[in-house]
Amino acid sequence: MRTPTLVLASLLLLMLLLASGRADDKQGETESATEKSPRDAREEVEEAAKNEKGSEIREDNNVMVLHGNNFARALQKTAFLLVEFYAPWCGHCKQLEPVFAEAADKLKKDGSDVALAKVDATDEKELAEEFAVSSFPVLKLFVHGDRKNPIDFTGKRTVTGIIQWMKRRSGPGATVLADASSAASFVDAHNITVVGFFKSLESDAAKEFSEVVMDIVDTEFAITTSPEVFQEYELKSDTVVLFKKFDNGRVDYALPDDSKLDKSNLTKFIQENSLDLIIPFTKETGDKIFSSSIRLHCLLFINSTVESHTALVDQVRIVAKAYKGKMLFITIDLSADVSFVLEFFGVSAADVPTARIINMDTGKKFKLDTADLSADLPPFCQKVLDGTAKPYYRSQDVPEDWNKEPVKVLVGKNFESVALDPAKNVFVEFYAPWCGHCKDLAPIWDQLGQKYAGHDDIIIAKMDSTANELEAVTINGFPTLKYFPAGGKEAVEYSGNRDLETLSRFLDNGGVLPKEDGDDDEDDDDEAKEGESLETPANATSDKDEL
Repeated sequence: MRTPTLVLASLLLLMLLLASGRADDKQGETESATEKSPRDAREEVEEAAKNEKGSEIREDNNVMVLHGNNFARALQKTAFLLVEFYAPWCGHCKQLEPVFAEAADKLKKDGSDVALAKVDATDEKELAEEFAVSSFPVLKLFVHGDRKNPIDFTGKRTVTGIIQWMKRRSGPGATVLADASSAASFVDAHNITVVGFFKSLESDAAKEFSEVVMDIVDTEFAITTSPEVFQEYELKSDTVVLFKKFDNGRVDYALPDDSKLDKSNLTKFIQENSLDLIIPFTKETGDKIFSSSIRLHCLLFINSTVESHTALVDQVRIVAKAYKGKMLFITIDLSADVSFVLEFFGVSAADVPTARIINMDTGKKFKLDTADLSADLPPFCQKVLDGTAKPYYRSQDVPEDWNKEPVKVLVGKNFESVALDPAKNVFVEFYAPWCGHCKDLAPIWDQLGQKYAGHDDIIIAKMDSTANELEAVTINGFPTLKYFPAGGKEAVEYSGNRDLETLSRFLDNGGVLPKEDGDDDEDDDDEAKEGESLETPANATSDKDEL
């Protein structure tokens, strides 16, 4: 009978299929059990790479190269270790690299217990997380192997700045003055000295003073509890005294009745009184001038080789004393290389002697036109302080061919008549001749000018913002692109990509950048920052140069 045979065959076939399915399932279970996710595989690779790094410490230009396996050893062998956490793509890190290496070389030659090291924080993520590194570069000082309490670097990122900061941190700090003789020798040995007079070194004020000592590394400090020294300098209570070999020679910082010392107030006191009444502008004094809490600066442009100019400086000293604490007085000497300062203030050699005042917060500049500088300077300074002086803005002369090319040339004198024409839509590039990003944009901007040359209501223009200034337009970086719509509407700062197609779409859309489908993020210009973002190398380099 054939029916039972067919049934049996069908059953055998079904059993075979079921068995095959179970085998496939088992094989699938085995494969999924051994298969690794991309993340697991990456972690295994990173772990293997980490294991390959031994505990030995190699050096790159006298800078220790540290990672997870040798970090602890470096801390053990070095009493004062300054570590830079960097990213290979970070522009600021690249600028710091040769400075850091030179400082490391000089410190190593001194034979001290001070050393410099670096960690690639993008590779050593555990170290970056441990020390809360979220931007680049970050510099931290580790003292006597203390891994829990690193000290953030607060010095200047120059060779001298790094060396001074490290020597101050690794040294005794303030010199202890035991008697009147040692105090007199200390004060006489330096141009500027700061001495803390305290009844007890364990007082809160003395401890605050010691912290200030560690931060101001370009000044010599001393401290004393000696009654003899108190008496020698006619002091009865806790006081900080700044001695200097100019002006009145001594300035006292008396502590309040509660004997509390405010670090920020003392720092300000030291910074302001360390400067002469009239400060010669040099590379050495520049940092102190620009970091001063006094934001009004009066610049005297002179030629020190001319006797009448040096006599004028002596006459102005009386004015500087009257405005001490309100305005800094600074000499710009034409016998030195100060061409960049002359250009910035629009001063020529024929104008000297003359004076300019600048508000460092607003950038506004004020010009004194007079034949008698010593007589007219005091009322000029007072008008600026009172807010009644009118600022001035530099402008080049209007070029004869400013309108010849498709891209129109604007200067301060013709900006308003062209850019603010109510019948025109004007797109302006504010540039600097030295700016690399501006040079990259130049051919594209010319193409944009040619493309819209036939449009009666659209003007493409450019202005050199290093030689021309505008009261109503603030420029913080280069290039800055601003669109001035017809009808006197509010100007729009362009923030899109700087290619011909995107710039054109912006113009065709009336000064509004259309969004791409699915484009939820704005592509904003990155200003050059002190620290680069840890998250994405895309932000590592700025596409706008700082002013």
